[in-house]
Amino acid sequence: MVRDLTPGYFALVMASGIISVGLRLQDQETLSALLLGVCGVSFAVLLALNVWRMLAFRDAVLADLTDPARGFGFFTFIAGGNVLGVRLAMDGHHLAAGVLLVVGLSAWLLLGYVVPWTSVLGRAERPVLTKANGTWFIWVVAAQSVAASSATLQPALPVLRDALAVVAAFAWSVGLVLYAAVGIMVSARLLLYELRPTDLTPPYWVAMGAGAITVLAGASIVEMVDTPMVEAVRGLVAGVSVSIWLFGSWLIPVLVAAGWWRHHTHRVPLTYEPSQWSIVFPLGMYAVAATYLSRADDLPLVGVVGEVGVWVAFTVWATLLVAMLLSVYREATAREGAVSGRSDVSTY
Repeated sequence: MVRDLTPGYFALVMASGIISVGLRLQDQETLSALLLGVCGVSFAVLLALNVWRMLAFRDAVLADLTDPARGFGFFTFIAGGNVLGVRLAMDGHHLAAGVLLVVGLSAWLLLGYVVPWTSVLGRAERPVLTKANGTWFIWVVAAQSVAASSATLQPALPVLRDALAVVAAFAWSVGLVLYAAVGIMVSARLLLYELRPTDLTPPYWVAMGAGAITVLAGASIVEMVDTPMVEAVRGLVAGVSVSIWLFGSWLIPVLVAAGWWRHHTHRVPLTYEPSQWSIVFPLGMYAVAATYLSRADDLPLVGVVGEVGVWVAFTVWATLLVAMLLSVYREATAREGAVSGRSDVSTY
């Protein structure tokens, strides 16, 4: 099970963390703390499992790094850690959030160059565009998570305000350009090559989630304490953030229709798979982004969307969590039965 662990499983951390943030913004302290616990425990467990995997199954890790369909999943580690950090910062745990930001920033600077090369540019296979898929948007999410975490910590750390403002503006700008670039590549793949129902996997929802976290990071930058960098970018970031949130709203019916076409029209079975956490995170991020945007730009109607959206995301999160636990139990039972069967045959 560790060998086969998908690198994108940190989407569970991302989903739990962002819904915890949304519930905290609505003063749902108990539920928010519950999801924060799930977020923290799942981050620690997944971190341990991934370290184990890198030490014991390096061939599997290298195979993922060179696979365009799985390689970008490594960016979920960055986004998961930073989302957890943002939530911890809301409770005043700035040191822990700062450590997670340093780790996330370092990993982003490293993987931001390594993964696109090993998964896409360094491959001999051409055209690589045929491999473009929704997981590529996680590259954008990782950049914007660094921006959001930096912007969240900036007011609380006076000594580092100038540096954090620069990091936030830098990561937000890089993420914005990557959003446009990845969007063009994925759209070209959908238009130029055959599209099968099995190709429309859950990570395509990250196209909306990447936009939503861009909005969240932008709204957080708008609310930062004034520094020369903040004053230089505040107006641009505020306007662009509103436009991207509206575009993300337009994407939701498209993604729902794609899921209907996949599962209802073409009867692709709807069973649990780890990539489905890539649906929950965008839903939660969209709601939280709406709440932050409403507060930063005084848009009360957008705030109502955020309030409703958080509960929708929480319902989907709870459903998927039960499905995940049942799936893990069934898989473990099946493996135990298989091992027991082989033992019985060997004894016989």
